Amino acid sequence: MSWMFLRDLLSGVNKYSTGIGRIWLAVVFIFRLLVYIVAAEHVWKDEDKEFECNTRQPGCENVCFDYFFPISQVRLWALQLIMVSTPSLLVVLHVAYRESREKRLRRKLYVSPGTMDGGLWYTYLISLIVKTGFEIGFLVLFCKLYGGFSVSHIMKCDLKPCPNTVDCFISKPTEKTIFIFFLVIASGLCIVLNFAELCFLVLKYFFKCSLQKHSKRLKCSEYQSHHLRSVECGVMGAPPQLYNHHLDLAIGIPQQPEAKLLFDTQEN
Repeated sequence: MSWMFLRDLLSGVNKYSTGIGRIWLAVVFIFRLLVYIVAAEHVWKDEDKEFECNTRQPGCENVCFDYFFPISQVRLWALQLIMVSTPSLLVVLHVAYRESREKRLRRKLYVSPGTMDGGLWYTYLISLIVKTGFEIGFLVLFCKLYGGFSVSHIMKCDLKPCPNTVDCFISKPTEKTIFIFFLVIASGLCIVLNFAELCFLVLKYFFKCSLQKHSKRLKCSEYQSHHLRSVECGVMGAPPQLYNHHLDLAIGIPQQPEAKLLFDTQEN
């Protein structure tokens, strides 16, 4: 199986990821993809032929192997790697959409099409949630299918057409158990990194929003104080009634009809 497409896909997403996302990418490449290609495929090679039961009954070994291993462990890991890496395609497609939109309108719409803001921020957040869900889902599925993360030395099978309860043996059970625990730990590390990046993006967003709100309040208060000083300077030396009238207008106090009538009379 060729993994070039997956490698190119993840490398393209690396340009738009955060620092934690780049660490996740390194873990996927080194501790999962390379381990799978270099070692795991060879350890589980011809596992069907190396599965033996102490009987000569035709079909017994095939039935028992299918019962204990409904899907090959190594193929399940390959499917997990593909499904975990696919949500990153959403980020690449979103950036490509931004670039095509700028070319179509022939003007600059974004500071950079890969800047983590607006819709791209939500797309990246959704991809993190989906990746974490796939990681947890595959770990639970693996545990349910194989009854844990260890490989037994002997498995007892009494399915038809086996004549009685027979003992079945798996090749290299200790080596396979070590690889299983290694890949499970790598998957758990990826879950922690995804969760950490998710929290980082959310906290950064709320911190940015709070700073923007605080700056708006400061600007608004500065504008009101400046406007109030301008009004005070403009009506300085005017009659007290006129000064109070302008001051009330500056700070937003509504005028009563009787006060307005008295003011008009005095002015006339």
